[in-house]
Amino acid sequence: MANVIGANIRRFREARGWSQPRLAREVCRLARVDGEPVSRQEISRYETGRRTPREWLPFVAEALGVGVEQLRTPAARSGAPLRLPSLAGPDDEQPAASIRQLSRQLVFLDNQMHGLPIADIAVRSFRAVHRRLGAGGYERTQEREVRAAAAELAEIAGWALFNEGKFEASRRFNQEALLLARLAHDRSVELITLQNMGMVAGWTGRAGEELAIARCVLEESALSPRVEAMFRGREAQGLAGAGCVRESTRVFDRARSLLQDGAPDDEPHWAWWVTEQEIDRQHGRVLHGSGRWREAIPVLRNAMAAEAQVVGYQRVASVMLLDCLLDARAWREAQEEVEGLLPAIGELSSAVTLRILKDVTGRASALSLPAGLRDGLHHLEATLEQDPYGL
Repeated sequence: MANVIGANIRRFREARGWSQPRLAREVCRLARVDGEPVSRQEISRYETGRRTPREWLPFVAEALGVGVEQLRTPAARSGAPLRLPSLAGPDDEQPAASIRQLSRQLVFLDNQMHGLPIADIAVRSFRAVHRRLGAGGYERTQEREVRAAAAELAEIAGWALFNEGKFEASRRFNQEALLLARLAHDRSVELITLQNMGMVAGWTGRAGEELAIARCVLEESALSPRVEAMFRGREAQGLAGAGCVRESTRVFDRARSLLQDGAPDDEPHWAWWVTEQEIDRQHGRVLHGSGRWREAIPVLRNAMAAEAQVVGYQRVASVMLLDCLLDARAWREAQEEVEGLLPAIGELSSAVTLRILKDVTGRASALSLPAGLRDGLHHLEATLEQDPYGL
């Protein structure tokens, strides 16, 4: 029984996107006790079956938004596919959990095969949830959790729309995600949404807005190291866009220093992608965009170093590096980058990355290049023009 309860606690906790410390805090809050009689370590013992919650079980169930019997009942083993929110009718007992599960699958797909396109399914699914929320189609006791889950889904849609080059649509979905997160008092989703809003602002030439968003968050309250690093990266890019290059470099260095130590247990579940390589990608983009090619080359190489966390958009660093190598007339290294990009080009779906690559290959004809490199760039250009549905 302990293993069943533990497995269910972990399943429902992860469905909410909570860390073990977050669940421990919620249990203590609901039990109205001082101190931490239920700690992260205690939650870990529950989940591994080394200890049974006993008198704490009702509070654990309440924190997770489920009944005690649901924690005691073995999860059904079923090969049935996940129902999308648009198909989850009034009989869905855990609508928020269903939405969160879909969000996790979308994030997984977004980071496979150099980034599978997920914007359409994310948008359609959010619209279904949004309509039902607006019509009062959820139980009142469920609405706050559904809003929080819907906010995360809208945030994912906003990111995916940005990655597909649909910046105005991304802005709209980010605004909706921010509203829902605030209504649900979900600071975690609010933070990642604000990061996305700053990103869209920066990529659409609104460096002042990007900088203002980052500094507003940084000055408002204390942040975990990884989240602060994320907003320092945003701040640095805003500074660079405003022409403050030296200050931008110092802030990027500060972001890296925040990531030197291991992440604490209470980092948001979505912060996994905030790594030193990510900061290097952002710094490399700034150097590339400002024409400081030789400075950008080692930074972008660091961004491409082997890392535990693989992101679907990571090829953008390869494309910017290729551009820098061409400007630096480093023909041999540029040839190596072309050869590395060719096998992956047919799988790239990021419109942002493809747009940069088209600019790079488009200006190749104006350069005096070695024959092999010129042919490789022409091959890249031809591949970009191929029918995406061809075999």
